[in-house]
Amino acid sequence: MVLAAGRGERMRPLTDHTPKPLLSVRGQALMRWHLQALAKAGVSRVVINTAWLGEQIPQALGETLHGPDGSEQQLRYSHEGQDFGHALETAGGILRALPLLDEVFWVAAGDVFAPDFDFPAQALARFKASTRLAHLWLVPNPEHNPAGDFGLSQDGLALNLPKGHAERRYTFSTLALYRREFFTQPDAPTPMGNPQGLAVPLAPMLRAAMDRGAVSATLYTGAWTDVGTPQRLAQLNAP
Repeated sequence: MVLAAGRGERMRPLTDHTPKPLLSVRGQALMRWHLQALAKAGVSRVVINTAWLGEQIPQALGETLHGPDGSEQQLRYSHEGQDFGHALETAGGILRALPLLDEVFWVAAGDVFAPDFDFPAQALARFKASTRLAHLWLVPNPEHNPAGDFGLSQDGLALNLPKGHAERRYTFSTLALYRREFFTQPDAPTPMGNPQGLAVPLAPMLRAAMDRGAVSATLYTGAWTDVGTPQRLAQLNAP
């Protein structure tokens, strides 16, 4: 699943007329970098959620992407804006799209630039063989998030550490693997499919699962940018 429903307030005025995932980075729409990497990794079906200016995304991408090697990638859409009039936040959007997703699935934010991340098949196989409910890729903290989000234990568990904790925290890249079970626990905030269209944040669910030891993580040190401001976009596109 590629997340593409956000408003992109900090990117205004660029996002007043264009969804942030369709802004151009190095010659193509930002979200296409993820889609191409997923296709190279053998992922032939992708779900994309939409809300703000959401009609532009299927207009730009269509329902089938054809790779230079002759491969085809089928795109399905979860139209939160059309269905509910607003975006459902990260977990709410995933819950809405959950009936379209496999038992284990990738998630990436469409406004993150990680050109070297290849959605490794080995990581997928290890996760499937484990008992964890989620696996996150963490990155060194960028300037705009110096305190980080989560800790990382020596044995590869993601840790719910408070700010100011003695152990170092890292930033969540948005790149992750999940089991459907992560979103269908008995204490889930809404049933699968999110029929009421509840806006549900992801971080509290992740922190609760970390407290149960159910979330693993990897530190990723490749190129990674949260394209959250016009300045960061300009830096990526600078000659």
